[in-house]
Amino acid sequence: MSVSQAIVEFLAHQYTVDGDSRERTIQGVFGIFGHGNVAGIGQALKQLSVESPSTMPYYQARNEQAMVHESSAFARMKRRRATFACTASVGPGATNMLTGAAVATTNHLPVLLLPSDTFANRAPDPVLQQLEQPHDATLTVNDAFKPLSRYFDRITRPEQIFSAMLSAMRVLTDPVETGAVTICLPEDVQAEVLDVPLEFLADREWHIRRPRPDAGLSHIAALEIIKAKRPFIIAGGGIIYSDAHAELKRLVEATGIPVGTTQAGVGSLNWDHPQLMGSVGATGTTAANRLAKEADVVIGIGTRYSDFTTASRTAFQNPDVKFININIASFDAFKHGSAIPVVADAREALKEFNAELGGYKVDPAYAKQMREEKAAWDAVVDEAFVDKKLAKPSQTEIIGAVQSQSDPRDVLICAAGSLPGDLHKLWRVRDPLGYHVEYAFSCMGYEIAAGLGVARADS
Repeated sequence: MSVSQAIVEFLAHQYTVDGDSRERTIQGVFGIFGHGNVAGIGQALKQLSVESPSTMPYYQARNEQAMVHESSAFARMKRRRATFACTASVGPGATNMLTGAAVATTNHLPVLLLPSDTFANRAPDPVLQQLEQPHDATLTVNDAFKPLSRYFDRITRPEQIFSAMLSAMRVLTDPVETGAVTICLPEDVQAEVLDVPLEFLADREWHIRRPRPDAGLSHIAALEIIKAKRPFIIAGGGIIYSDAHAELKRLVEATGIPVGTTQAGVGSLNWDHPQLMGSVGATGTTAANRLAKEADVVIGIGTRYSDFTTASRTAFQNPDVKFININIASFDAFKHGSAIPVVADAREALKEFNAELGGYKVDPAYAKQMREEKAAWDAVVDEAFVDKKLAKPSQTEIIGAVQSQSDPRDVLICAAGSLPGDLHKLWRVRDPLGYHVEYAFSCMGYEIAAGLGVARADS
């Protein structure tokens, strides 16, 4: 087989397993063919489309950055269990994917990038669309992917695909490491032939890790929460990706602890849930921010604590505040000098917290304040949505008009400008996946491509 045939065939047999869910990890390939990939990956996809059309579907893209955005949005809607591969030609085709790679990695969303690279044997150097650097003959424009990728490799020998592709799949399906994975494919190596073991092409399952908290840690954290007078939960994207909605709902309904959401965490609870105070931070609601300001224990669940979430570290002003951070990544669990970092999957940790906090309830006076703050903020939003019949409606009126015409399962998509700030505090989400605002990299141009990815995931 050629290197390209082996890669395409390999990708067609990779499966993600998450509990009872099992689905194809790479559900197709987006691509624009040109100098560098038409006779390699392009030929392999074409051949497979004739011999076995459903094995690895190909979708023609019109813009390289957009196809990466579409893959990222698809991956989010799939809770990171599936994504797409993206192939591009040498030079500008490859570099057009750089921004998309940054979006995927910043948001911890799995995307496989297969940018073509110039000849590994250098025989025809310099080739069309090659950037030359006199001081380093090994440098190509694809090296720009290195800081933007969670895993990077360049295949300069055919035999390297075995270790490279397995490493790529490991990172794509790892909830801690996932992001953009870049495998650069020199145009000559793509077409080279090698013997491929049948084992490499066999079905392979990649189980998403859902680690539980270290022994006894949930008990220690629960004791700290029970001592608290004003506990407050920050729900981040980890709730969405872990599918921990039911466990979070169970916890807050049993204990009465209020919840504020990050941009990525909107959808953790429906907007009208009694414990949901709305968004927290620089673009937060008065309800969430007033409670966060006085909180003595902040329980962060699946959040990386960006500056907008913490209002540049001014949101939590209780001098004795302590942080209990539940995060599958230790890098995030230890942020803010966490008193009790819990390195674990959000859903698994919440299961244990629910068991440990049995019988605990927040103080009635605190519960009363929550109800009053939530009611006051809901009234503010109601007023903001009223059509004032002005010649030029305000942004909040437009949001209200769109909200009134939307169905509960409709997905709101946004990324940049002033809209994310208003949407974060005003949009009334009614579905766990109904709020899709890319506000980690906040990339203009994300929305239309993301809409295609969302629709494809929901089809």
